[in-house]
Amino acid sequence: MTVLDAHQRPPDDLRVVFKNLCRTPIVELVQDDSIVDFQRGSYETARHGLTVVASQNVSGVRFSSPCAAGNGSDLVVQSTNVHEAPFLPGLHLIPGLLAPKIQLQLLSKLLHRDLTDSRHLTNLHKHYKIPYESFRSGPSGAEGGSATTDHSEAAENAEQSFFSFPPSTSTTLEPRDPAIHKPLTINQFLNKKLRWVTLGGQYDWTTKQYPKERPPRFPKDVGDLVRAAFPDMQPEAAIVNVYSPGDTLSLHRDVSEASSKGLVSISLGCEAIFLAGLENEDGSKSKHIAVRLRSGDAVYMSGAGRYAWHGVPRIVPNSCPLWMRAWPAETISLLATDRQGTSAERMGNFEDWRDWMASKRINLNVRQMFDEEQQQDDPA
Repeated sequence: MTVLDAHQRPPDDLRVVFKNLCRTPIVELVQDDSIVDFQRGSYETARHGLTVVASQNVSGVRFSSPCAAGNGSDLVVQSTNVHEAPFLPGLHLIPGLLAPKIQLQLLSKLLHRDLTDSRHLTNLHKHYKIPYESFRSGPSGAEGGSATTDHSEAAENAEQSFFSFPPSTSTTLEPRDPAIHKPLTINQFLNKKLRWVTLGGQYDWTTKQYPKERPPRFPKDVGDLVRAAFPDMQPEAAIVNVYSPGDTLSLHRDVSEASSKGLVSISLGCEAIFLAGLENEDGSKSKHIAVRLRSGDAVYMSGAGRYAWHGVPRIVPNSCPLWMRAWPAETISLLATDRQGTSAERMGNFEDWRDWMASKRINLNVRQMFDEEQQQDDPA
């Protein structure tokens, strides 16, 4: 397996491209024809030298729940073409992978259920006490939680969500050291301070390593969805990034996993400019591609592209799809014709947080930590 330095500095020429994308006025950026935009059609892909290497068909995927199982209510993802640039082999661009209904379900699982599981660390855990005790059920043995051990049995009701608090609630995140940090309101937590939450293997951003302790179980339904689309990898860890306009993700490589299996990246909400590139061994200028990613698009980084430098220099403001903007409020109106029970109804119970997604981009980045021969015991 390739061994690379997680602390290595990106190539200078890629850093220049990244900075230019950060500084370009957004009006010019969205019209820049050097950025791949799949909505421009087949001419666009040909102009950038992209080829269709496969057709992604994951129509058998289902999100299951105790209420919906067996009643035909599960919603399935679509089929779409897989594009690849010849100078980035293995880096697959998959526009429109997830249908809107699947995106809404995935969003609710990640930000209602999984965010309230205290085994899933956030960027705030180090400095704040997260008020998990406010929920009726939570993970056993975890700070502020009561017993539940299986994600498939996690509470799927509106109260198992930080969005069940009104923005004006007096509930706060108390600092671990009041001399250094001030308390955070739930409004501050959800609207600006929450930047990421980790699922399964809990990556340490300081040491750039995974802890040796047995990780929490990866959410089964989310893992099933990812495996159906990308059967070559086993979902064991994920980072759910929460972006607002003005936020970026610096150029980096994901090299801490003890597996070279592909990385999966799924976009939800506002559009983003994604930059990826590989440095040439002969020292010549790095080859790169910039892509406008929309809600439901996916990127699969495998082969040589598994270790490409990549980052997000821009979030496109006001670009969240109209049918998602109101989330977590009133998305029930989109699904009302389905009348499929709790999975649809629970999406409409957070009116105080209407339009929260209008300015957000959520990115689910999933990876396999170990090769099969290195697999740890199944975590509890």
